[in-house]
Amino acid sequence: MIHVSLKGDLRDYESGTTVAEVAKSIGAGLYKAACAGKIDGKTVDLRTPLNEDCSLEILTFDDAEGKRAYWHTTSHIMAQAVKHLFPEAGFAIGPAIENGFYYDFDLPRTLTPEDLTAIEAEMKKIIKQNLPLERFELDPDEAIELMEKENQIYKVELIREHSGKGEKISFYRQGDYVDLCAGPHLMTTGQVKAVKLTNCTGAYWRADKNNKMLQRVYGISFPKASELDAYLTMMEEAKKRDHRKLGRDLDLFDIYDEGPGFPFFLPKGMVLRNLLENFWREEHAKHGYQEIRTPIILSKDLWLRSGHWDHYKDNMYTTKIDDGDYCIKPMNCPGGMLVYKRKLHSYRDLPERVAELGLVHRHELSGALHGLMRVRCFTQDDAHIFMTPEQIEGEILGVMDLIDSFYKVFGFEYNLELSTRPKDSMGTDEQWNMATDALIHALKANGKPYVVNEGDGAFYGPKIDFHLRDSIGRTWQCGTIQLDFQMPERFDLTYTGADGEKHRPVMIHRVIFGSIERFIGILTEHYAGAFPLWLAPVQVKVLPISDGTQEYARKVADELAAAGLRMELDTRNEKIGYKIREAQLQKIPYMLVIGEKEAQTGEISVRSRKSGDLGAMSLSEFVKKASEEVATKAKD
Repeated sequence: MIHVSLKGDLRDYESGTTVAEVAKSIGAGLYKAACAGKIDGKTVDLRTPLNEDCSLEILTFDDAEGKRAYWHTTSHIMAQAVKHLFPEAGFAIGPAIENGFYYDFDLPRTLTPEDLTAIEAEMKKIIKQNLPLERFELDPDEAIELMEKENQIYKVELIREHSGKGEKISFYRQGDYVDLCAGPHLMTTGQVKAVKLTNCTGAYWRADKNNKMLQRVYGISFPKASELDAYLTMMEEAKKRDHRKLGRDLDLFDIYDEGPGFPFFLPKGMVLRNLLENFWREEHAKHGYQEIRTPIILSKDLWLRSGHWDHYKDNMYTTKIDDGDYCIKPMNCPGGMLVYKRKLHSYRDLPERVAELGLVHRHELSGALHGLMRVRCFTQDDAHIFMTPEQIEGEILGVMDLIDSFYKVFGFEYNLELSTRPKDSMGTDEQWNMATDALIHALKANGKPYVVNEGDGAFYGPKIDFHLRDSIGRTWQCGTIQLDFQMPERFDLTYTGADGEKHRPVMIHRVIFGSIERFIGILTEHYAGAFPLWLAPVQVKVLPISDGTQEYARKVADELAAAGLRMELDTRNEKIGYKIREAQLQKIPYMLVIGEKEAQTGEISVRSRKSGDLGAMSLSEFVKKASEEVATKAKD
């Protein structure tokens, strides 16, 4: 017998009992909902036997790892359907992704929308058959023989890469379909209840343009049809909010073929950007930060010293200057190290909080680029805090409070995630344990719930990520707090302690917006382009009805400008209905209609983007109302 801890509840089972059998012993409902298991913190297949004392968690679709198993299984169902419809198809990879799954296929012709409908219909047949998924293992030579017999050249390539490790190769079988896979997977195809194929694009094998272009089919699935319907409704709403289209329509920003991944900010977009940056500067000054700016290009030696070259060189742009090797910075932190190192520090100087709106460049693959969300140059709102070990918890809590205050202004709710040590990391176990324990202690003191994302920390330290939830329910990772014992050591940073001896400071890397560009993209979609008054590039549109009212309209416009409100005056010879509709399409918060009556009474007729006709009021009354909205950063 072995002892199994299930959320603190200790139960005895015979050695060899599987995760699925444990779920069934707890209840039929849990067994039916189970997608995977987690043994001592490691995600495993439901078929995994328990051979020794352990802690066990049964993962359902409500858990992130459970979703991945669910979606990974659905990708196999899609591949089986493709095999039925296209027997000559070549199969590459088919992972679960953040929202759903995809599979890359080598097919004799380009798929059409009708093909996707047919594949989806075939998937539903496979689901209805409720086929069991069976896991089995082969020696590498046997695995290669099996895949060569199936004429699956991509699978053979993957197996050959792992064959030198001497490990067995795992497969999953469902009916007439066998796939190379590590899992985990659901028990049967019938557990997938609602599925939809969403898109088909091209994708180079292994993301290498020198390789063959494959066809990547994306999809999504859920345990309930109602959840799929809600998701598809959200996606339709997301299309309407696409920041790339809104950026062009509202004349805010765009990306041109002459600079893929390098965004252009247009005059109205610069107003929005400057408002965000000014807000950022004001809040950081209040919280004891000093602003700096470091160069975009720095010597390669600096990046070797920081460790970025060893861990990040494939994402870095390089150049030569005076026969020396230089790098365009992908991150701001090494420059921040040099700023700290420029002078001696005492423990009395700490914490030292240094902030930078620093332009960085990263070599992203062309297929990964997406509007402002994934670009090749962007501005990080970095800050680096240098402190004594005793100050760690207080500083982390201070940063968490600052980030919280920022997100409340925009109406964002968020979830917290602790990411721990990755495989590719620097430093000792002792340093990583100390850093991780410090973050856990601060999270507990903060009091908000959080989840743990094992192995997803930065190469130099663990981190806390802030995942924002926007107005239609999507999540975005923006803010982060990273605790670092490595950089101070690599750059030999010191301070003089109360004992007169040299000590090593501890360092926090943190961002709030993350990337100014990406945050603007998120805000554009969050507000659907209808920015609250304080952020709107044009706050008020003055609309004279006739030529005879233009003189008064100009006077109104001048007074609005003098009050600090951003306004436009529309003097075109167009009907007032047309002018109003156009202003509404441009998402202008307020429209002031100026007719003969308003010109005579000295009032204005106010229309609100949100509330419609607000009636007549004095100009001073409107200016006071608008100014209060701006000052309080009202959320509209």
